[in-house]
Amino acid sequence: MNVADHYAYRVRWSAEDGCHVGTVAELPSLSWLAPGRGEAFEGIRRLALEVVEGMLSSDGEEPPGTIRAACG
Repeated sequence: MNVADHYAYRVRWSAEDGCHVGTVAELPSLSWLAPGRGEAFEGIRRLALEVVEGMLSSDGEEPPGTIRAACG
C-alpha cells in the first residue's frame, strides 16, 4: 500500500469546465478533469500515486503525510 492510498480525494462538478474535477487535499496543485465522477476519481488517484512514487524514487523527497486516526 502506498501513502497516496490514504489521501483525501474530492470530486466535484465544475460548471466552468463542464466536467468533473478530482482533487487531492495533500497535493493541492494536482487536479484531474473527466466527464464522469468515477473517471475523475480514478484519474486523480493515479496521478497522485505517480507523483508520490516520483518523489520517493527520483527526487528523494518525502511525500506529504496523512492524517492519522484510530479505526474501530
